Amino acid sequence: MAAITFHLDVVSAEKKLFSGRAESVQVSGSEGELGIHAGHTPLLTAITPGMVRIIKQHGEEEIIYLSGGMLEVQPSTVTVLTDTAIRGEDLDAAKAAEAKRQAEEQIRNQHGDIDFAQAASDLAKAIAQLRVIELTKKSR
Repeated sequence: MAAITFHLDVVSAEKKLFSGRAESVQVSGSEGELGIHAGHTPLLTAITPGMVRIIKQHGEEEIIYLSGGMLEVQPSTVTVLTDTAIRGEDLDAAKAAEAKRQAEEQIRNQHGDIDFAQAASDLAKAIAQLRVIELTKKSR
């Protein structure tokens, strides 16, 4: 028996990273982790820097890093809109680790001209990228 699916679009400012049938989606929402399956109640919510884990039709998994954005759930369609979306296998671990180190250093060495909120946002994004890299390695 085939799994019940829905149409999913993952769209960044640059391009559409995924458009197709999915069995489920897991995303980092502003209130915590969200799991979306076919028939989910309509929803519009902010998403935080993190990942979208897609279980495609027939069970194949794909993990994509998101810089944050919006999630819209409609009766037969789910849309993820984000400024930046990068497939897990395309992320650069060294670059993400360096971004994390720099953000942590900015937070530690606060001066009047350092924007704490920006440094905290940069840190969250770097940590999210490293998490996606780790999960992508595990799922291979």
